[in-house]
Amino acid sequence: MNNIGIYVHIPFCVSKCRYCDFFSQNGTDEEMSRYTAAVNKSLIEWGSKLMRSADTLYIGGGTPGAIGAERLISIAAAARSAFNLRNAEITAELNPSSADNSFNFELLRRGGFNRLSIGMQSANDNELSRLGRTHTADDIRTAVRRARAAGFENISLDLMLCIPEQTNESLIRSIEYCAELGADHVSAYILKIEEGTPFYEERELLTLDEDAQTERYMLACERLEKLGYSQYEISNFARRGKESRHNLKYWNGDEYLGIGCAAHSYLNGKRFYTARSFEEFYDGVIHEDGSGGSVEEYIMLRLRLTEGLTQRDFRARFGTDIPDEYYQRAKRFEDNDLVVCNTEAIRLTRKGFLVSNSLIAEII
Repeated sequence: MNNIGIYVHIPFCVSKCRYCDFFSQNGTDEEMSRYTAAVNKSLIEWGSKLMRSADTLYIGGGTPGAIGAERLISIAAAARSAFNLRNAEITAELNPSSADNSFNFELLRRGGFNRLSIGMQSANDNELSRLGRTHTADDIRTAVRRARAAGFENISLDLMLCIPEQTNESLIRSIEYCAELGADHVSAYILKIEEGTPFYEERELLTLDEDAQTERYMLACERLEKLGYSQYEISNFARRGKESRHNLKYWNGDEYLGIGCAAHSYLNGKRFYTARSFEEFYDGVIHEDGSGGSVEEYIMLRLRLTEGLTQRDFRARFGTDIPDEYYQRAKRFEDNDLVVCNTEAIRLTRKGFLVSNSLIAEII
């Protein structure tokens, strides 16, 4: 059987950013220890139940760095014991503000972590302040420098597009800062304003029109490409060989197990999740979320990749060529430079990525 991926959600943050809708809160040392113990217990139980191997572990949040290197290492050790993690990509998300001198990068590296995803968001202090971030551009540089010194050779930086106070010029500065710091991977996301966040109350003032969003996105893609980052997914860019192995599992329709509050899973054709609730996680409550693995779902996921939906991979998954009906629907958008179709694949263009949700819905 193929190796699965493992995702662990850490629901703790020092403070909440103005745009954030993820499940997270401030936590005491006692609460973080209890949660870590519950995660480790869950990993061991699932390992015994599934008897599967995994080759990626991604610890996200929240702010995983908030629980400290020692607790993160204990989670990796439990995953390694339960799922035979070998030659695995093991990632932890960190915020520059949580990666100060008290955070032990060296210990984290010795504990088996080999990839970091650092929440940069912007290299401009005025933009960071507006987002509610607690770090500065200098903090980002310090975090990356300390991570490199500890031996990390795979570092991803998050970058937000279309945020308050951002201009084309300031976005270029942020992108060039990523390259200057030697980032191996950049995730560049357009700000999505979620209901229930402080930004939602300002949404009419903060939301850029479609043309402005298109310009900003295209600018980011082109500048990142010029700096040596190849786009491999709608929002993700990497140096050669530094693509996120874990996230590729999602887009390839592969199996994964989610552990912790608000974590989702896809195993054995079924989707399920844990609610945004500490109590339900501690009690082991699982919610079913329907079946997975259909042709339509696979097409939807693969069209997020620049490689697109290929005949080669479709045949490997389903034992047949891509049905002609999908080609026919996709071809309608070629003249608008939204889709490229040939005998080997269907893929969206960058222009198509900007309207991917509606475009993919039309194709499937």
